Amino acid sequence: MDFGSAEKFGFVRVAAATPRLKVGNPDFNAKEIKDLVFKSYSEGIGIIVFPELCLTGYTCQDLFYDQALRDAADLALSDLIYETADIPVIYAVGIPFLHRDKSYNCAVLVSQGEPLAVIPKIFLPNTNEFYEKRWFSSGANAQATDVEFLGRKVPFGNVLLEISGTGIVLGTEICEDLWAASPPSSHMASSGANVILNLSASNEMVSKSVYRRDLVLQQSARCICAYVYSSAGVHESSTDLVFSGDSMITENGLLLARADKFRRDSSFISADIDIRRICHDRITSSNYSDISVYNNGRNEYRIIKYADKLNLPDISEDFRRNISPHPFIPSSDTDRNRNCEDIFNIQAAGLAKRLEHTGIKKVFIGVSGGLDSTLALLVAHKTFRILGFDYSGINGITMPGFGTSDRTYQNAVKLMNELGISVAEIDIRPSCLKHFEDIGHDPQIMDTTYENVQARERTQILMDLANKHGGIVIGTGDLSETALGWCTYNGDHMSMYAVNIGVPKTLVKHLIEWTMNTQVDSGTALILADILDTPISPELLPPEGSGKLTQKTEDLIGPYELHDFFLYYFMRQAVAPDKLIFLASRAFSDKYDEEQIRTWLKVFVRRFFSQQFKRSCMPDGPKVGSVALSPRGDWRMSSDTDAAVWLAYFK
Repeated sequence: MDFGSAEKFGFVRVAAATPRLKVGNPDFNAKEIKDLVFKSYSEGIGIIVFPELCLTGYTCQDLFYDQALRDAADLALSDLIYETADIPVIYAVGIPFLHRDKSYNCAVLVSQGEPLAVIPKIFLPNTNEFYEKRWFSSGANAQATDVEFLGRKVPFGNVLLEISGTGIVLGTEICEDLWAASPPSSHMASSGANVILNLSASNEMVSKSVYRRDLVLQQSARCICAYVYSSAGVHESSTDLVFSGDSMITENGLLLARADKFRRDSSFISADIDIRRICHDRITSSNYSDISVYNNGRNEYRIIKYADKLNLPDISEDFRRNISPHPFIPSSDTDRNRNCEDIFNIQAAGLAKRLEHTGIKKVFIGVSGGLDSTLALLVAHKTFRILGFDYSGINGITMPGFGTSDRTYQNAVKLMNELGISVAEIDIRPSCLKHFEDIGHDPQIMDTTYENVQARERTQILMDLANKHGGIVIGTGDLSETALGWCTYNGDHMSMYAVNIGVPKTLVKHLIEWTMNTQVDSGTALILADILDTPISPELLPPEGSGKLTQKTEDLIGPYELHDFFLYYFMRQAVAPDKLIFLASRAFSDKYDEEQIRTWLKVFVRRFFSQQFKRSCMPDGPKVGSVALSPRGDWRMSSDTDAAVWLAYFK
């Protein structure tokens, strides 16, 4: 099976360009545009958008009335179309266009020697530094029709372009259209457009670039689309304004690329947009599917079919899309710290509500000295602080078994004492040996029974103590373990409130680290640091004579960072295994080879499907991110679903 083609998986490379220009010189401007079209194609770009009125310059002012300028612009565009006839790229350029004695500020879509559509600007700014209504008419009443343009019949008005074989439907708006209360792109999206081009001439002012970025990001998220925004650069007239070339490419709220402002050369930015991701996000969005109902089924746009398939070079080896190996974890310290604070507060708020509702002031937690039980204990501690409860109501129970290491045992005891909670120790080995005797199991056979007996014994102790003292058991299992079914059914699988159930394993470490740095004293921080440095292990098998762990979870089921990567893309975007391998191979190119990724992905698929029965009866717990597995909320799946379709990718 081919795992290498980016185009196969729905990726298309797009660009936003800002050419050098001379105000009022269409011939010079067309040559700069032509050079960028050729250069963009050589880099695998299929769609490129240029700034507003880029053939003349946006700042021509009253010269837009002049016939000579309009004729020069038409001639320059005609030459540009002819000279790019062999280039299978769709590009959008800005030009003034005269139709029925009205002048329009227009975008022209061009490809392979043909103008494909002429689209007028709807909202014309006419306050402060802008005077567009002096020169142009709004295209609001320009119904979709054909017009004479450069000697051809060309669609004009409310037009979308459907590109054969790509899944792309192109919509086009111009600068101020985006800033309107009801942008045309919103209506384009409801009519099927999934890639929006914006030809802009937005001047630079203090703080405007931040607002502009947020506007583009928000619109791409609101419309569930890719939004390619090109802005005029520094070579526009600086008589009263300065333009910066602040171009950007976004996809459903994600910033894929942004230009360096104030460049003085002709340049473009590019990124590989994921059409399949957009399609999936629209399918799963009830808001998007309800738009047509809200519009009474009206389709305001004429859809033009573009039959010539874009003949693009393979972009797989030069992939222009950042694929984070840790999609649950923001890359910047600021965003990561903010997310950790939000998640920690969500966990504590969820537990606080449960305690308030039940009137209970006692909780019981099995504290092992591992990551998950540590996070659950920290959440309980924060919750009791919020509610003003005495910390003695937090009952931490350490339950050493056959595989408990001295390091985790010591860390568990020290952490509980440092936090000032109630501490108890119950050695489960005698009761487990008695149980082995009762069921006729040889304790020298260290199989699944040997391991699960310990997990269920610990859960039984916690449940019985909670019953005895009028408390509830706090679950410690995380989202990654839930996805893989890496828990003992009715053992550590079960609790009365599971505070970590929405937190993936890769994020658990960051939450503890954030807590260590911001929420606790230096003594507690030292213990947390050592817990973070301890290998992940269920500690159910006896260690070697040297005390070395014989079980490391990631040796058994694979690296959690890979499984979290698989989980994110499988759940968030319904990505099939072949595309998952493609993405993971790029995200982890310096760490895992393709064969390792294939091996552990197969493990993920097998476990995810076979272990659904555990998720079908999982306990309550708070959702903290965009991926969750609660059978009452985000994930509905039959426990006996056949995995054959997904496993077929590995044959």
